[in-house]
Amino acid sequence: MSLKIAFLASDAPVAQTARAALIGRYGNSPPEAADVIVALGGDGFMLQTLHGTQELPAPVYGMNRGTIGFLMNAYGESDLIERLEAAKEEVINPLSMHAMDRNGVLHKALAINEVSLLRAGPQAAKLKITIDDRLRLAELVCDGALVATPAGSTAYNYSAHGPILPIGADVLALTAVAAFRPRRWRGALLPKRAKVRFDVLEADKRPVMAEGDSQSVENVDWVEIRSEPAIEHHILFDPGHGLEERLISEQFT
Repeated sequence: MSLKIAFLASDAPVAQTARAALIGRYGNSPPEAADVIVALGGDGFMLQTLHGTQELPAPVYGMNRGTIGFLMNAYGESDLIERLEAAKEEVINPLSMHAMDRNGVLHKALAINEVSLLRAGPQAAKLKITIDDRLRLAELVCDGALVATPAGSTAYNYSAHGPILPIGADVLALTAVAAFRPRRWRGALLPKRAKVRFDVLEADKRPVMAEGDSQSVENVDWVEIRSEPAIEHHILFDPGHGLEERLISEQFT
């Protein structure tokens, strides 16, 4: 029985051209009937695809037709079936974000990479950090802070000087963005099961926005973040080029 493939692509012309070429060669199935979903684009489109197909059983195999491509495999047309059959699967869990805005509206989102809080005005943010209902930092003055999964640890977290986490590690990275006080505080490693709560202090004059994988909430009052083990994202990688290898390689570039 032939492999049923659903080809999805970003709006970029190079991705749309690749999709047309691949459909011409391999045909196309609707995602809900596919054995595998092939996402054509960059990491942003890969995240979008994972969110949009998380209720479907088919794993997602990305091919890079974008800029970064950390979550993507190299693009190729001629041997796709062989590559899909040989691909190795990684399973990642997203973060759940519950954010209360200053109007009393609760917003919920899922984030595969990270949930971040960022100042939304000219003054630095002031955040109180509670872990599992225990106060850990009474006041962090900063441009922002974030909680990252291992899959997202090479993204914004790494740019903010946070640690790269091995895939499969049962930890999350809590990282400060341009911390002013405590000046040298870089963050912490937390158990994957931890519940992280940020309370925004002086929110009237120091507004803060929260974001989870490009889903934004303005003027937040507090944000709670935790791993969501009940949701699994299945990603396929070419042998020898999985997330574990990429995370190690990233630390030596």
